Amino acid sequence: MDFLPSLSTLLAFTAATLLLAMTPGPDMTLSISRALAQGKRAALFVVLGTTLGVVVHTCLVAFGISALITASPVAFTMLKTGGAAYLLWLAIQAIRFGSSLSVMQVDAARRTPLSNIANGFWVNLLNPKVIIFFMTFLPQFVTAGDPAVTHKLLFLGFFFIIVGVPVNIIVVLAADKLSSWLQNNRGVLRGLDYTFAGVFSIFAAKIFLTQAR
Repeated sequence: MDFLPSLSTLLAFTAATLLLAMTPGPDMTLSISRALAQGKRAALFVVLGTTLGVVVHTCLVAFGISALITASPVAFTMLKTGGAAYLLWLAIQAIRFGSSLSVMQVDAARRTPLSNIANGFWVNLLNPKVIIFFMTFLPQFVTAGDPAVTHKLLFLGFFFIIVGVPVNIIVVLAADKLSSWLQNNRGVLRGLDYTFAGVFSIFAAKIFLTQAR
């Protein structure tokens, strides 16, 4: 069981994970907007996609690829430019096909489970708070000279999922419960569409302006 960190390390990592999971970001924004527009089932597929994105980040850190990306200005520029462009596209989609559409229009624009998973995956793969956490913060919970460092990073990455996913599910279920009230308050709902679009745009600017350390 060499891959298990010490209890103190695990408790500190759990606290950091909960803080990150409860911090609003493009992943949470997307899952909430999808819950309001299409219900909790669609939003849970988004959560599945964001979870798959975390799996990729875990593997990148554990096998050292993220260090290469951070060290390469070209690779980092491509990463942040792609992330910014994708989040801006989501902002436009939130305004064009927001939750204030009629039921018939929402059904016509309804996304498949696979597309919801893909949206969640790419948002979390390019999510600035997750990128920064996994590239700079996660490695601090292991010792560089530890022979089991790769296995410990993998363990911490999947432990991150175990702790963070229930938080995401609770957020989705809460948003789903509010959907009926919001459907009867169309102005509030449309305001949320623009709020979501604004948050996506802010995070797009944030990730584009993030500099490699």
